[in-house]
Amino acid sequence: MTTTSTTGSEPARRLRSALFVDFDNVYLGLLRIDPVAAEQFATEPGQWLDRLEAGVDADGPFQRRFLVRLCYLNPAAFSQFRPNFLRAGFRVVDCPSLTQQGKSSADIYLVLDAVDAISGVTHYDEFVIASADADFTPLALRCRAADRRVSIITAGPVAGAYRAVADTVVSADELAELVLPERAAATVAAPGEASEATVPAKAPRARTARATESAPAEKPATTPRKAKAPKAAAAAPVSKARAVVVQRVRTSVRPLHASTVAQLAQNADDELASTNWAGAGSFLAWLARDVPEVASATKPAPGWVWDPARFGEADLPQPGGQVNSAAISRQVVAVTDTPGLTTAQYGTLLTALADDLANEPFERVATSRRVREACQAAGAPVGRASVNVVLGGIVFAGLDLATAPSAEQCARAWADNVIGLCRGARMELSPADVAAIRSWVGGGLLDS
Repeated sequence: MTTTSTTGSEPARRLRSALFVDFDNVYLGLLRIDPVAAEQFATEPGQWLDRLEAGVDADGPFQRRFLVRLCYLNPAAFSQFRPNFLRAGFRVVDCPSLTQQGKSSADIYLVLDAVDAISGVTHYDEFVIASADADFTPLALRCRAADRRVSIITAGPVAGAYRAVADTVVSADELAELVLPERAAATVAAPGEASEATVPAKAPRARTARATESAPAEKPATTPRKAKAPKAAAAAPVSKARAVVVQRVRTSVRPLHASTVAQLAQNADDELASTNWAGAGSFLAWLARDVPEVASATKPAPGWVWDPARFGEADLPQPGGQVNSAAISRQVVAVTDTPGLTTAQYGTLLTALADDLANEPFERVATSRRVREACQAAGAPVGRASVNVVLGGIVFAGLDLATAPSAEQCARAWADNVIGLCRGARMELSPADVAAIRSWVGGGLLDS
């Protein structure tokens, strides 16, 4: 069961956690998008493991105690990393290839060990699965059925069903920041990424996701201001509603509708409705006063709330619709986490990417920053999170960005990736739907 330590100024919950690392999946996934982060992940597991110990959820901050640390790797390909994981306290399970296609038995070993842990004498509060392989969805469902917390760490695109059963999701970008915190701290946001919004101080972060419905536009209680370096803030009031809002916003894969977050807060504290948002007068005013870790804006309608550490106003869905069928575009965004950019924004992004690759070598962080700056200069700002999703999708579609591909090639690879995600999610697409989606996410570059 979860334990609570009374040492220090406030109690800290401790979760008994079991960590299962599908090394081949994570390392190869990171290697495709960020070789430097992949090398750090493989050679310094003790460092990112220490950073992974701290977390936060709806009940507040907690510390993980990893009672089980298992790493599954193919010794024929990655035996050089075995000593690094042994030194970090992992038990390394050799999973050699058993087929001509190179398929190893890592997933079977991992599932067997996890099921043994669920039914074992020791009660584990949390199961942490480091793999983007959606084949682990039944395992995650089994853990949830046993009333255990599930966290997944990924280094590539994640199926919606797999993401939905997790309490916490660490994305590929977040994993890169976890293993290279110095580089993440040094990254400067592109101009216009966090503008004209209430952007307060940052706080500890966690991960996972869900969004939806609209809310009436409200005027924030605070005057919108430019994002700036956070000052030391007074301690925010402790409440269940505040904790729920922080956890949902920090773990969402996209900005959330204001009404969704407002409903979460009211569900957690029914007195908020009867006291006119605890005297604040409106939801956004309460948010600015009592939840300073998140950012909010009333436009574009119907109002949005997001994590300023990962998103900016440029990541908010733009008015005007994306494809001919609004229903299709909404479903694609909801099911596949495709950024809800307009066709014009996609065209600007993909063209800026091709222009940059023609002049500079591909390096995920630097390339992303330059592309964002180019989009801003072109009058079509696109946020960091959106650019990184497109970069990752293009790479996982098989296009080598080191070869300086054209804008049309980038558009085709990105469109193929989105269509593949739709089909993987079992969306039923007609030929007209496919053509409309390609035209949208291809930025109009594939229309000729």
